Amino acid sequence: MSPTPRRPLTVAPFQRHALTLARRWRRMSKQQLAAATGVTAATIGQYELGQARPPAGVLGRLALALGLPPEFFAAAVPAPATPGHAHFRSLRATTQAERDQALAFGEIAWRVVDAVERLVRLPELRLPQLELPEPATSGDVEAAATAARAAFGLGGEPVPHVIRLLEAHGVVVLTLPDVSDRVDAFSHWYGHRPFVFASPAKHDKARSRMDAAHELAHLLLHHDAEPGSQVLERQATAFASAFLAPPDRLREELPARLDFERLHELKRRWGLSLKALVYRGHALGVYRDHTYRRGMSLLAEWGHPEPGDLGPPESPVAVSRAIGLLATQGTGPDGLAARAGLPVELLHAVIAAG
Repeated sequence: MSPTPRRPLTVAPFQRHALTLARRWRRMSKQQLAAATGVTAATIGQYELGQARPPAGVLGRLALALGLPPEFFAAAVPAPATPGHAHFRSLRATTQAERDQALAFGEIAWRVVDAVERLVRLPELRLPQLELPEPATSGDVEAAATAARAAFGLGGEPVPHVIRLLEAHGVVVLTLPDVSDRVDAFSHWYGHRPFVFASPAKHDKARSRMDAAHELAHLLLHHDAEPGSQVLERQATAFASAFLAPPDRLREELPARLDFERLHELKRRWGLSLKALVYRGHALGVYRDHTYRRGMSLLAEWGHPEPGDLGPPESPVAVSRAIGLLATQGTGPDGLAARAGLPVELLHAVIAAG
């Protein structure tokens, strides 16, 4: 009597990139995920490289360990093209797992934005094309900020709302989930759009404006540059300061001495912190070294938040408004989540970020 043929193991539909995305979002190492699912770390690596596919039972355990439905790993959503590198403000202060988690959230957000764009038109990407010479001087960076202001039609006046300006020109702006206090603002390209992610920990309007302008600098000036360089970070900060307040105008308006009543007026006018104003006054030659040190010492004594609160930080609206519009047209959270290949839980995380 011939032996009964052995039934092959059932192999579930599986997209390997979805496993990497889920693991990084949950901030789990391969070893941790392997221990939670009864396989080896090498096996997890084979799944993520496409060298093996998990049987249905293993996929179920992976989904359970990662807190996601099995359907998430079957959705045929390709990884977005990501030209260039992500620019993290806090590159040296964060772990690789924290940065991977932030980038994973960026890809989750890209899935939602990509699904939204198939149904409703978002603002066209219209960013000026700027180049910095190598090596770049402080004058080159200020000239780039002046050119950017001209391209955005700002003239010599304050930027009314930095984040809305970015959104109106096609940049997707979101607030990071409160997953790590050490992950600061960062920017990255996902697909054909740049994304800027603001820190949820900064409840200060002046700092949110500076962060947004800082990330704009990376998008405009540091296309292919390797992130982490202090030179790039200093350039981005200098660009942001000059973009928010043109040097010639600010030099004329700064008080010749440390008149904090006048500095408070300028803080409200330009949306810059007192610390940034004192720093810029020193860089522009308005304040000598001893005046600058005294101003910074006073601000350090006053602590944070500094006096003269400008109100809540600037926040994005474009993505949440687009999702709200789709809901009025019959595509609610469940339908949009299905189009994005995401569980509704993750869709709501992106809605909250918007």
